[in-house]
Amino acid sequence: MNPEPSVARESTVGPAEIRIREGKNGAVIGATFYDQVGGRPFFEKLVHRFYQGVATDPLLKPMYPEEDLGPAENRLSMFLEQYWGGPGTYSEQRGHPRLRQRHQPFTVSPAARDRWLTHMRAAVDSCELPPLQREVLWDYLDRAAQSLVNSADD
Repeated sequence: MNPEPSVARESTVGPAEIRIREGKNGAVIGATFYDQVGGRPFFEKLVHRFYQGVATDPLLKPMYPEEDLGPAENRLSMFLEQYWGGPGTYSEQRGHPRLRQRHQPFTVSPAARDRWLTHMRAAVDSCELPPLQREVLWDYLDRAAQSLVNSADD
């Protein structure tokens, strides 16, 4: 006779949320950031809005080899979904993200970073996230953009 694994509950401050742990020291089972913001539809909206800005940007648009930005839009959506706790489709299709390595062929100057952040800020703002989720997302996006700068030239 196998005893069932114990399930412990822990409460958090804020909205009524119960986090479940599998066994005494197991992983917390609960809503991921991906789930909190609405899953795939949220990331598709965010990334689509971002690429609407990129499509009209004379500094950024030339960095995208495809005339149609659809493939880039799909890759970024999959990456963000995976990063924030959604499906692992990005890695299944493309392998490890290796952000710096994948962006190395492109000159990412401080000006390009700033343009990228401008379009991403507009996209994030258009999604009308609650303040906590907006700040968590923006903090990551800002740090990621800073890390990809590979040229001092503007």
